[in-house]
Amino acid sequence: MLRVSVRVIPRSSRPGVAGTRQGALLVRLQSPPVEGAANEELIGVLAKLFGTARRNVSIESGERSKLKRVAIESVGVAELQSALEPFGINSDDVNFSS
Repeated sequence: MLRVSVRVIPRSSRPGVAGTRQGALLVRLQSPPVEGAANEELIGVLAKLFGTARRNVSIESGERSKLKRVAIESVGVAELQSALEPFGINSDDVNFSS
């Protein structure tokens, strides 16, 4: 299981990974932070990014915050590196634990 720090920007015009900020993976979301809509979109974006099922992605802390700790099952450090490489992000710039 991989745990990743994620910072979300809700109500963005384009969803997706946008880099890093202070050690957290920066993810833009179109959904507003209302009734868990942004959290659901975040789970979908991360599941697609890491090529895993939505049920394998869960928010461990920060459900009502822009800074979240996300757990991703069945994903290791190698998958993290290969998923972030197309965005020009080095895995050393992201706070994670396995």
